[in-house]
Amino acid sequence: MANQKDQPERPRREPEIIPPGKDWPGRDAGWPPNYGYSQNRSRIYVGRIGPLGFAILILMVALFGGVLLLALIGAVLIWFPIVAVLAIVGAIAALIRRL
Repeated sequence: MANQKDQPERPRREPEIIPPGKDWPGRDAGWPPNYGYSQNRSRIYVGRIGPLGFAILILMVALFGGVLLLALIGAVLIWFPIVAVLAIVGAIAALIRRL
């Protein structure tokens, strides 16, 4: 436990650094185990995006932005009448209070 509040607590033990391949002694070379899946490894090749792919990407971003904008406008249009009704009720309450 630290003597001072500002001094951080020291770790209780040092982390052990294990070199690669030495992590589990006695582990067989077939690790990880095959759980019924084939050992065929597939590779994923990522190529440069072309002009058509870039255009489709921009269209998708624009479509997403348009949908988000419509949702925002819809939320404002739903709250606009509610705020208007509350303002009218407040104005009528102020008039009644004056009388």
